[in-house]
Amino acid sequence: MTDTPLGTGLIGYGMAGSVFHAPLIAAEPRLHLLAVASSRNEQIARELPGVRAVPDPNALIADPAIELVVIASPNASHVPLAEQALRAGKHVVVDKPFAIASADAQRLLELAATQRRVLSVFHNRRWDHDYLTLRRAVDDGLLGEIFQYEARYDRFRPQPKPGWRERPEPGAGVLYDLGAHLIDQALQLFGLPESVSADVQMQRAGAQADDWFQLRLRYGRRRVLLGASCLAAGPGPHFAVHGERGSFVKYGMDGQEAALKAGRRPGMPDWGDPSDAPAAQYTDADGHRRELPGERGAYERYYRGIAAAILDGAAPPVRAEEARDVIAVIEAAQRSSDERREIAPSPFPPAGNRGS
Repeated sequence: MTDTPLGTGLIGYGMAGSVFHAPLIAAEPRLHLLAVASSRNEQIARELPGVRAVPDPNALIADPAIELVVIASPNASHVPLAEQALRAGKHVVVDKPFAIASADAQRLLELAATQRRVLSVFHNRRWDHDYLTLRRAVDDGLLGEIFQYEARYDRFRPQPKPGWRERPEPGAGVLYDLGAHLIDQALQLFGLPESVSADVQMQRAGAQADDWFQLRLRYGRRRVLLGASCLAAGPGPHFAVHGERGSFVKYGMDGQEAALKAGRRPGMPDWGDPSDAPAAQYTDADGHRRELPGERGAYERYYRGIAAAILDGAAPPVRAEEARDVIAVIEAAQRSSDERREIAPSPFPPAGNRGS
């Protein structure tokens, strides 16, 4: 075990880099952010004093002082940059989604194993307060066997925003963006589904990338329903989960993203406080309803876990295999929507059965 801070470099300083990664890296004492590859020199100098702005990712990856490379650039660049960093002997964190294609994700996973480097994906919404509260309810047996699980990310953005996320290019659209979060949370609870049925659409005038989807994941008798819309002025529940012993219903969203945008940081007294959102409602089998105390949101756990994985040999907080499976479900969903039929996600062999 070592407490020597790990030299860290960040590629990209758009929303993902500036709002999520840079503040959360700075909150972890065992990581030291040394450089950011971005053209936003003035913003970096203002917001990250003492951190170098470098002209391009190649210079950052080549820096011998940087041991961990964090990739927060547009989705289509994730795989080539991650491959370059792994071949240079760096540990790598990739912002979600891991890749555009699951085969590329698998190739990176195998390269990381060959290079003996940590490779992980930033699925931060495993540490949303509402999802943590749901996990606690499941672990405590309040719901029993779950038969229907519904989770949605709805918002009201009637006009498409400028930028790569809403252009007609690989990895754009809400399925890769919000869908990656929803799918990851569901797979953490239930594993890979038997099949996926999906409808993926562009609904807004002028949309060039998908802005609405509905997925149905089949698990025997259980059904998992995941959806997102950009035209929901009055969204319904974020979670609605029904089991043999009761139901869990939760309105509202976790507040950590808004807190980071407002300049609040992990360690502050109100960090991760669930009280700003409506409490989860639990209804038991007899129809009695009560509020469940909310777990605190904890995005800081991700980079704490990354430091432990690299410096102490612990398991990564998000395994690359798990993030690859998210992409396999996205691929199945896209194909299902295109072909209007159920599709089984492409399975990959267990890690112990793969050649190096």
